[in-house]
Amino acid sequence: MRSQELLSLFEKKLKDPLPGIKAQAFMMPIPRPGHKDVLSLEDDHSKAGVLILLYLWMKRLYVLLTKRTERLYHHRAQVSFPGGRQEAQEILETTAIREASEELGISLDASCILGRLTPLYIPPSNYCVFPFVAFLDERPDFRPSSAEVAEIIEVPLDHLLDKDNIRREIWTIRGIEIDVPFYEYGEHKIWGATAMIMSEFLHVWKTVFDLEIDQKTE
Repeated sequence: MRSQELLSLFEKKLKDPLPGIKAQAFMMPIPRPGHKDVLSLEDDHSKAGVLILLYLWMKRLYVLLTKRTERLYHHRAQVSFPGGRQEAQEILETTAIREASEELGISLDASCILGRLTPLYIPPSNYCVFPFVAFLDERPDFRPSSAEVAEIIEVPLDHLLDKDNIRREIWTIRGIEIDVPFYEYGEHKIWGATAMIMSEFLHVWKTVFDLEIDQKTE
């Protein structure tokens, strides 16, 4: 099945009930301090919108990630989806589009949005992150913000779907030993909230792929 047909099925699947924390938890560090779902939060947290940007390049689907600069206050030098804090009176889809456009130096609008995934609370920064999935039919000419983006990371979707690229290590974070699962891509380790969001995204994508196989065997 062609990429455009898969994307159409995927867009429809995003409108169904999402797997949520069950899919996110597959890539959750253990222990994860203060874990809550979005419905458990008080009013003192901040909200952010992030963009899972898919695009076609050399006949393959890619997922766009960034390495954050050392100058940022939260999650500095970590691999993440482009995005940022919600502004007053702004809907979160607009936040994700605006922040991604600013970080990547590209033009995006609501027409590229396929759907949304399950919000995820991040205890260390007290943010609740709202992920949106977007698609472009060709690779953009990225002009990343030097203040926010240290590196553009373009990951083939099939690399992320390959279970052989998932690793686990014991890290010491804030004096505590933590079992950290991550997606490995070259020198990069995609972990934490980014990996948890990615896990749900890939779970939904695999469901679409399985539906395609079922249709072929009927």
